[in-house]
Amino acid sequence: MAQYDLPLAQVRAYRPELRVPPDLTDFWEGTLADTRSHDLAAEFVPIENGLTTIATLDVTYSGFGGAPIRAWLQLPVGADGPLPAIVEFVGYGGGRGLPHERFLWAAAGYAHFVMDNRGQGSSWSVGDTADPQSSGSPSHPGFMTDGILDPTTYYYRRLYTDAVRAVEAVRIHPAVDPARVAVTGGSQGGGMSLAVAALVPDLVAVAPDVPFFADLPRATTLVDTDPYGEVVRYLKAHRDHVDRVYRTLSYFDAAVLGRRAVAPALFSVALMDQTCPPSTVYAAFNAYGGPKEIREYPFNDHEGGQGFHDVAKMRWLTERLRGVGDGGTR
Repeated sequence: MAQYDLPLAQVRAYRPELRVPPDLTDFWEGTLADTRSHDLAAEFVPIENGLTTIATLDVTYSGFGGAPIRAWLQLPVGADGPLPAIVEFVGYGGGRGLPHERFLWAAAGYAHFVMDNRGQGSSWSVGDTADPQSSGSPSHPGFMTDGILDPTTYYYRRLYTDAVRAVEAVRIHPAVDPARVAVTGGSQGGGMSLAVAALVPDLVAVAPDVPFFADLPRATTLVDTDPYGEVVRYLKAHRDHVDRVYRTLSYFDAAVLGRRAVAPALFSVALMDQTCPPSTVYAAFNAYGGPKEIREYPFNDHEGGQGFHDVAKMRWLTERLRGVGDGGTR
């Protein structure tokens, strides 16, 4: 493993010319309008989680096409509300997991909403949400090429829409202050955070970690690791689909969508990342439309900053969600 991408100065300055679909705004406005024609129908059911300081609610709400999407809402026991909320999106192949596996943000005093990935959750973290428009029950990865010949049928249209609805769902719970909501996630969850920041204009903060799904033309030709490798293998077989595939991907590229965002953002990037190349992360960072900062981890692969970056995020989010500075550097 090495720093295999462009020289660091070029990585930091990298700003590719990416295809922006002329109907991008209409596409997403129409998609969300269609989804909002379905009642959000959010339900919050308390469950026993074995924890004494964190309460867990099993959440179901309507996502793309009115399909039921699962989530956890974790709340600090005894905290005075309404609380600022952090919505977390999960990496590729994973699901919401078990309640005790994700409690950092609730332990820090926030309402923490963890969205399940439709159809995913059978690789490294379990999920409970089916994808009725595809194979149905949660399955092993292979989502990158699901419906890829048309943006209206592409898997990520459904997933990004579910993520927008996750913000809408958490905002209606009485323990949450709807004016203080941030989104975060790593890898696929980082790309989803950027997409949501573009599609939800009034977020307080966005914290994408080693974000996936940025600068797809470069990512799919620079590394042969999955998930990008799924697209490569598809195009190796379907040699006549190249233009249609990249046209579809342009509607979901985080470096394209992110330029529409306005919320402050804290990115992270790992300079030895073999899954999400550093240049593609910088493509998203440099294109991002709102105020932005980035933390580099020079000797890390796709794990990024992990616990070290969690500390940086906690300090950064405290300033934005609680309005209290920590006296540290920014």
